[in-house]
Amino acid sequence: MKRFITLFLAVTMLVSLLAACGGNNSGNKGNTSEPAGGSGEQTQTLKEDTITALLPPVSANYQARFSDMEKEFNELYPHLTLKIEPASWEDMTQKLDTQVNAGSPPDIAWIGSTGLAKYAQLNMLIDLNPVLSQEVISDYDEVALKYFQLGDAQYGLPAYLAIHSIGGNKQMLENAGIDYKTIQTNGWTYDEFREAIAKGVVKDGNETKTYGFVFATAGVTSKDYLSIMAKSAGLPEYFDANLKYSYTSKNFLGLLEDLRALIDDGSMPKELSSIDAGKRWNMFLTGQTMITGKGLASFENSARLNNEKIQANDGSAVADSIEADYIALPVPTFNGAEYVPTAVVDGYIALRGKKEPTQEHIQNIGLAINFLSSGSVAANYSNELFLTPVTETGRNAEVLEVYPRNEDNLAADAWMMSKAVPARTDIPTELSAQALKIETEVIVPKLQALLANEITPQEMYDAVKDAAVKAFGADGVVVD
Repeated sequence: MKRFITLFLAVTMLVSLLAACGGNNSGNKGNTSEPAGGSGEQTQTLKEDTITALLPPVSANYQARFSDMEKEFNELYPHLTLKIEPASWEDMTQKLDTQVNAGSPPDIAWIGSTGLAKYAQLNMLIDLNPVLSQEVISDYDEVALKYFQLGDAQYGLPAYLAIHSIGGNKQMLENAGIDYKTIQTNGWTYDEFREAIAKGVVKDGNETKTYGFVFATAGVTSKDYLSIMAKSAGLPEYFDANLKYSYTSKNFLGLLEDLRALIDDGSMPKELSSIDAGKRWNMFLTGQTMITGKGLASFENSARLNNEKIQANDGSAVADSIEADYIALPVPTFNGAEYVPTAVVDGYIALRGKKEPTQEHIQNIGLAINFLSSGSVAANYSNELFLTPVTETGRNAEVLEVYPRNEDNLAADAWMMSKAVPARTDIPTELSAQALKIETEVIVPKLQALLANEITPQEMYDAVKDAAVKAFGADGVVVD
């Protein structure tokens, strides 16, 4: 009887020990409280929570996968619900600003990293550093990650890093005698570019059938033309290394004069100020321009798909379009400056409303924002955009479809990416906000007037300089 009791007690203790071990290693992240993506110890049971997100059509199938993304997130974290609201590119910013001004923004929103200062100035951003584990942080490429930092705060996570370039019709480039392969890996100067696009102009009497170059400058693209070209004109940022406003430099006036000359040459349409992104792309596909901008790596695939529709003769191709092989090209350099590409880092920010979020809710936002910007989610939208994911988990994830690539474009993309510079995290929020105010109230409307030939380059330069001196003082601007 004594041996039986001893054996019974031993078995009971063993079963209890196994049960305890099993409970501590269930792997159910939904039942634990830990930094986003971490593998820390269980500390408390979490309450059910809903995280909201406002997201645009990042890639061709991104919004179509919203329900799958919501389901997958819930499977990872059963106590959490991810609720995604779709928005178009045209109304994304307006929707977000309306909700921000009302004090009830979504927990997560998509923005371009250049808009970070705007929401930081409104004190609407959440620093995610306390809830992001080192494991999560180390998953992201450092250059891309810094674009969502201001000072030491990490206000969001990057979705991708892309280069804003320009793109040409391969056959037209060859017919014009343009050595695009050399340009793809060596770049070109403004004078070389100006001469090349003049060769691409095709006229029928006084009517221009094909322009050498068209760039979208209306609607949501109203500031792109100038800001992208300024990067390689000796004006990589609104502020120089001494935090002096740089668009008062003579380089800015030189850039304005050069851009106006391309229209006066007849290489660009006189009505350039009314051409939006959709019309710009339509002009490329219908053979109305040899080179188009702004360009992205994914445009190669868009042109390829339209070519397939033309070949199938099923009526689904763009009306009156021609077969066009898209060739990725860097923007030219101005003022003898070095080539500095516009590195576009878009991604997700974390927002607070009138009511301060609990630490637990911020932690849940961290889980959701990391889910959206890494792993298979990031792998698939990056793949559709012909971009390399900015996370290791994204690069290692499988994609739903593999697309053919032009080897020359791959080499060009690699060269342009190699020239990308890290984000400036030293510019104070108040300075960035003032620069954005000048951009919105002076630069954008004056650029439209310049393109429409309503004002001269000198008049635009003077207007920007006056606004800058008023905002930053005579000692706060570049004088050269």
